Amino acid sequence: MSSENLPQSPEQQLRKPRVAVVFGGRSSEHGISVVTAGAVLNAIDRTKYDVLPIGITTDGRWALTADEPERMAITDRKMPEVAQLAESTEGAVVLSVDPGSREVVYSEPGSVPKALGEVDVVFPVLHGPYGEDGTLQGLLELSGVPYVGAGVLASAVGQDKEYMKRVFISFGLPVGPYLVVRPREWDNDPSGARKRIVDFAGEHGWPLFIKPARAGSSFGITKVDDLSGLDEAIEEARRHDPKFLVESLLRGREIECGVLEFEDGPRASVPAEIPPVTSHDFYDFEAKYIDSASGILPAPLTEEQTAEVQRLAVEAFEATSCEGLVRADFFLTEDGTFVINEINTLPGFTPISMYPRMWQESGVSYQELVDRLIQAALRRPTGLR
Repeated sequence: MSSENLPQSPEQQLRKPRVAVVFGGRSSEHGISVVTAGAVLNAIDRTKYDVLPIGITTDGRWALTADEPERMAITDRKMPEVAQLAESTEGAVVLSVDPGSREVVYSEPGSVPKALGEVDVVFPVLHGPYGEDGTLQGLLELSGVPYVGAGVLASAVGQDKEYMKRVFISFGLPVGPYLVVRPREWDNDPSGARKRIVDFAGEHGWPLFIKPARAGSSFGITKVDDLSGLDEAIEEARRHDPKFLVESLLRGREIECGVLEFEDGPRASVPAEIPPVTSHDFYDFEAKYIDSASGILPAPLTEEQTAEVQRLAVEAFEATSCEGLVRADFFLTEDGTFVINEINTLPGFTPISMYPRMWQESGVSYQELVDRLIQAALRRPTGLR
C-alpha cells in the first residue's frame, strides 16, 4: 500500500509536515553537499515545516546533526564535513524500511534506541554516487517516504553519463561525439583501449576531455591537449570511477537551463551562460565552488535561441523521466545549434549555484524554490507512478 494512503492520526493532521534534510554522503562531493544543506536549512520556512537534519559521514554512517546552518559553510577554502557536525561519533540514525511506518530512530552503543518521530518527506541534497544515483531513492521507496527530486531510474540514468547520452540519442536529442571505456576493457586490454582513444582523437581532434562516468561537480575531469597527458588524465578519472568517458571539444558557448516541476508540469527557467574562465582551463570544481565563477544572467541569446534551449531542457527532463528539478547543460556550437552535454538531477543548490540563480532571474526566490520542491514531493506518491 502506498504510504500516502496510510490513515493519519489527528496528531498527524494537525502538526506541520516534517522534512528530513539528508546530506553529506560517501562520494567525493561530500563537502559541497554539506554546504548545500546549510543553504536549504536556512531557506526552509519554519512556520510551515519541522526540520530534522541528518548527515551521512564519508564512511556511510547516518548521524544526527545540529540544526546549525552557519557551521556548514566553506571556511578558508576548506569544505565542511558531517563528522564535524555530528552530535556523536558513534550514534546512528535509522530509517524504517517498513512502508507502514515513517519512524526515525536514533541509537548509540549501550543505550536504549530513541524514537525521533515520523518524517513526512526527505529533502536529499547528496551529490554523486550513494545519494544522487538512485541508491538513496530506492531506500526511500522501500520506506514509503516521499522525497524531493527524481526517482530511482531517472536518478541512475542522470548519474551515469553513458546511459544518459544513450537515452538522449534514443529521444532524438543532439549529443556530441564520445566514447566509453569500461573497467573490464581497461583492466584486460589497456593498450587496446588507449588505441581506441587515440583513434577517436584522430577522427575528432585534440583536445579531449577525460571524465569519470558517474561523478559530478567536475571532479576527476581533465582536458588533454595531446597524447603525453592521456595516461595521467585516465588515472585521475579512474580515481573517481573505474568507468570513464572520452569527449571531444565542442567549440561554442556553454549554456545552462533549469527545469522545475510546477503543478501543471515542468517549466524551464531563464537560461544562463557560463563565460570562459580565464584563471582555469575549464569550468572545473575550483571555479564553480571555491573561486565562485559567475554566469551571465540572462544568457545573451535571441528569443528563438532562448525558446529552443528551454524546449530542449524540458525534453531532456521528460526523456529521462525526471521529477522535481533538473539543470540541463548545453553547448551552443559555432554553427548555431544546441548540443546537450548532461543533466543534473540534484544540481548544485548553494546560493551561488546556477540552478537557483536561474530561477531567481525567472521570478522564483530561493525560499520559494525550496518550498515548491517540498510541495511537489508531498504531492507525489512513492511506488510506481
